[in-house]
Amino acid sequence: MAPPLFWTFSAIMLFFGLMVIVCRNLVTSALSLVVCFLALAALYVSLDAFFIGVIQILVYAGAVGGIIVIALFVKVLFDVSYGFQDGSASFPAIQRGQQPDVWYIGLTLFQQYKLQLQIIATLIVVASIGVVVLSKRELR
Repeated sequence: MAPPLFWTFSAIMLFFGLMVIVCRNLVTSALSLVVCFLALAALYVSLDAFFIGVIQILVYAGAVGGIIVIALFVKVLFDVSYGFQDGSASFPAIQRGQQPDVWYIGLTLFQQYKLQLQIIATLIVVASIGVVVLSKRELR
């Protein structure tokens, strides 16, 4: 592989990775993430790792890009703010005391965010069952 090609793909990947962090617009940040994944796939292909490059495109640039597009549609259609106001998140302050800080984090999670925690746990269980069902081979 030619070194200029490697450095070009590396520079594109680093630039768009930085754009994901710097951009305040959700659409620009999402498209920068997809371009960053595509540049990484091109970097893999230029290093003669064709399988990893194709998997990079299918899994990350395809699936994650699709999820980002769906999230953008939800945001546009329903005007969802994702809990952020003016770019800053408001989380309850953790007070110091005799108990360790981890104890207060757990207390906050299980008291104030009980429903969200249960929804995430249910999604993880359903996804785990789906993985087992899809990966199970048929008996011959």
